[in-house]
Amino acid sequence: MPVKTKKTPKTEFARRLAKAGYEDFLVLDKETAEKVLTPRRLELLEVIEEREPESISKLAEIVDREVSAVHRDVKLLWSKSVLDYEEGFRGRKKPVIRRSHIFIEPVM
Repeated sequence: MPVKTKKTPKTEFARRLAKAGYEDFLVLDKETAEKVLTPRRLELLEVIEEREPESISKLAEIVDREVSAVHRDVKLLWSKSVLDYEEGFRGRKKPVIRRSHIFIEPVM
């Protein structure tokens, strides 16, 4: 017997996205998105997508920021399922974008 999920605005939104053909997506609520997707973190996501840096250190070098600050931002993005890690050069953590699309849950 299939498991029934409680219909919430977020699950309904996700269901509609899937029905519209989106297969690989993440839905963030507005409050989380505002805290997590800051301009500096969005810059990191753009660089990861465009340049595919082989490590967090290389990412920090590209954006001209301290490695520790970039590491904190990457760790937060990972904790919110925005990023993932692959094994990079010499076993270093290579940040990669986890989902094809990120949506902000609409206010209902």
